[in-house]
Amino acid sequence: MTNPDFERYYQQIRGRQKRDTLLWSLLLLGLYLGSAHLAEFNLHTVWVSLPHFFDYLRETIPALRFDALFKDVKTDGSLAWWGYRLHIQLPLIWETLQLALAATVLSVMVAGVLAFLAAGNTQTPRGVSFAIRTGVAFLRTMPELAWAVMFVMAFGIGVIPGFLALALHTIGSLTKLFYEAIESASDKPVRGLAAAGASSFQRMRFALWPQVKPVFLSYGFMRLEINFRQSTILGLVGAGGIGQELMTNIKLDRYDQVSMTLLLIIVVVSLLDTFSGKVRKRVVEGKAA
Repeated sequence: MTNPDFERYYQQIRGRQKRDTLLWSLLLLGLYLGSAHLAEFNLHTVWVSLPHFFDYLRETIPALRFDALFKDVKTDGSLAWWGYRLHIQLPLIWETLQLALAATVLSVMVAGVLAFLAAGNTQTPRGVSFAIRTGVAFLRTMPELAWAVMFVMAFGIGVIPGFLALALHTIGSLTKLFYEAIESASDKPVRGLAAAGASSFQRMRFALWPQVKPVFLSYGFMRLEINFRQSTILGLVGAGGIGQELMTNIKLDRYDQVSMTLLLIIVVVSLLDTFSGKVRKRVVEGKAA
């Protein structure tokens, strides 16, 4: 038999939850519509202009012919004719992958050290922790593209601006994720080691690090995938890699080569996602994917 007092209390809670949900939904909808109005977002313009996007995509599709598919590079409609710039594009893809990997490895190491100094449960002086948090907040506030533009102006076109832009933004992003993971770790091992007379470094090394290591690795692999995608975009402003080839093809209206470059990027991103996912699962969970 249902308790009438409990049923009444349950209905009150349910009514309050429904009312709060409705109010928050209306508030979010109002903010969404208001921001769209301020940004001059127009659905009619999107609907009218959308066909032009598909027209451009249609132009990038190569005119391959089945009867000439496997002929030499001089034959229009062959695969070799479509990929006549592969000897340029493949090294640029490799350069882009190296750029993302180098920036990620450096950033994970630096962010790992900064995170332990910025966390609130590692007995770091408050001034040091605040300074690190402020600095990394600035690093991640600036988008990679903005960093790349400034570094291109300073160092010229090449991979150095792309590497620095990715590394700075990644350090800012990972440091925040890392110190939040450290602060979420259980303090029982820390208190146990402190009671045994362990130093601050020993408490971080033997109590906190084993708890957060899987999280660090997971975030590191995730950031590698992000950095490869971002490095293709940074190439558009002259920061090295396959992005420069993509921008050159777009500017010169080499539509078939735009599609080839995009296809290469998609293939490498898919392979990288698959590989990093398997490695992450093997390292973090200790078993084969």
